[in-house]
Amino acid sequence: MKSSLRIMIATVAIAAVAFCADNTLGTWKLNAAKTKVPAGQSPIKSLTVVRTAAGDAMTVSVKGDREDGSKIDVSYTAKYDGKAVTMLGSGLPYDTLALKQVDADTVTDTRSKKGGKYKGTGKFAVSKDGKSATLSTKGTGADGKPFEGITAYDKQ
Repeated sequence: MKSSLRIMIATVAIAAVAFCADNTLGTWKLNAAKTKVPAGQSPIKSLTVVRTAAGDAMTVSVKGDREDGSKIDVSYTAKYDGKAVTMLGSGLPYDTLALKQVDADTVTDTRSKKGGKYKGTGKFAVSKDGKSATLSTKGTGADGKPFEGITAYDKQ
């Protein structure tokens, strides 16, 4: 009886840890060769995304450069509750973001520009081997036209 109870408690503990796992955390660098830039955006030359756990939330720092010379320097902290947070910094066409964790390898987001036309969704998915990830985006750009893009990353 005690043995069965111990096994049940261990199984529940392992499931709880696995459920809360987040393989999207870490440092990710742009893989430009595998990236498909949405029409109307200047291609990104370099980009580093650092995703760290912050209690029941995620803190993200994004830094990079576009081919047109403009800088990307953005940060935010958001819970996986689907509630929009304001992003700090500049270089992206949106300034609010809401996150939801689908599973240990996938986080989705809803993004928008306050007072603007930009509205989009994103899906950050880590590969099975954990060495790469893709961010698939689609929506309506600031110009009112639909867009789609895929940004590829390599784990550092």
